[in-house]
Amino acid sequence: MTPEGPTGPGGPTDLPGPADRSGGPGGLPEGLPAGPGGPDDPGDDEPSRPSGGSSGKQRSFWKELPLLVGIALVLALLIKTFLVQAFSIPSDSMQHTLERGDRVLVDKLTPWFGSKPTRGEVVVFHDPGGWLGENPPASGNAVTKGIQKGLSFIGLMPSAEEKDLIKRVIGVGGDTVECSGTGPVKVNGKALDEPYVFAGNTPCTPDRPFKITVPKNRIWVMGDHRQDSLDSRYHMTLPGGGTVSDNEVVGRAITVAWPINRWDWLSIPGTFDQPGINAEGGLAPAAAGFLGAVPLVMLRRRRLLKAAAPQAETPAEPEDR
Repeated sequence: MTPEGPTGPGGPTDLPGPADRSGGPGGLPEGLPAGPGGPDDPGDDEPSRPSGGSSGKQRSFWKELPLLVGIALVLALLIKTFLVQAFSIPSDSMQHTLERGDRVLVDKLTPWFGSKPTRGEVVVFHDPGGWLGENPPASGNAVTKGIQKGLSFIGLMPSAEEKDLIKRVIGVGGDTVECSGTGPVKVNGKALDEPYVFAGNTPCTPDRPFKITVPKNRIWVMGDHRQDSLDSRYHMTLPGGGTVSDNEVVGRAITVAWPINRWDWLSIPGTFDQPGINAEGGLAPAAAGFLGAVPLVMLRRRRLLKAAAPQAETPAEPEDR
């Protein structure tokens, strides 16, 4: 007979022995696992994750991808149309300021607010007519041609069909621009100091002397590589006399964006801010206005004196006493 132990609380009948952990009286309920993963596992307090969650996120990403691409294309088109556009330099006419193959960013926003080209800016403009020959034919591969048209439409690459040029503005409407021999170029009688001109070039070409007063709302442009630039000097026999309409200007080139080692800000040279360069365009109208105002002032003064003279000659009436 096995001796009985205490039967109160905390007695041996309340504690399962080691052998009882497999189930049975005093052991764990049947059907519950013991050990790791069971109720004795301290790490079991983490909530369970539903299977297939990562694949659900992946599927939602692919659903949103077309929307993201569409938004990106619309933004690129708006930026190209109203803000900035990239252009590729196709020739050496602006060396060394711009090299063949450089990518420049052109500001297209300020013209929308009425800003006009100013002296010293590097601008991109549409062919005024007859400046460029026919562009080289685009690739004959239909797929390549379609990709090129699509990317150029949203501004990610230059168009093979557009006829655009890039030059520096030398004179604006009302300016008198002239040059003879090898230079210098003069604007309103002021000689320009042009350190941006290609090394070894002269500011002018002896066989292309010129003197022109730029019409209103037009510009006179020249390339920095003076002996390798078919600019305004070479189109003086065309309508406009070699000048370009402000309306043909796409925008100002503000920076060289590519390649990285060529990055540069295209600022306006200080020679275009020299004192007196605006004399003919700004002081002459002011002087004419002053000369025109003098006779009017004198005439008015004469009338006032005549009106006052009879009053001074009229005898005073005697006072009543």
